[in-house]
Amino acid sequence: MAKPGTVIGWKLDRQQRERLLERFAPLYADAIAEHVTLASDAAARPLPEPVEAAIVGRADDGDSLEAMVVAIDGNTERPDGSTFHITWSLDKAKGRRARESNDLLKCGWTRFDEPIPIRVDPARF
Repeated sequence: MAKPGTVIGWKLDRQQRERLLERFAPLYADAIAEHVTLASDAAARPLPEPVEAAIVGRADDGDSLEAMVVAIDGNTERPDGSTFHITWSLDKAKGRRARESNDLLKCGWTRFDEPIPIRVDPARF
């Protein structure tokens, strides 16, 4: 796990988060649905710029981890080659961690018919 304050990205608007959790009920015990990571180990880097963001797809391992794929300014690929996403829910009792979403998305994901615009704000976490 990254040290607090060393990750930069965008936080999901809190009010919109609640509406999205109603629309896409978490499949697993622990709802996360908080942020989109741009980079880890970024304590010395400035916050990212404001962006246009949309949820464009979803991945689920069918057991204990789900993530929503996010397009940032129309692109789903992070600079490090992984996929922009929001870890939606997981089961901590099964030892799952949010960072495992990166591996889940390497196995593929399902694109939504229509993107869902979301409000995100530059943040350090």
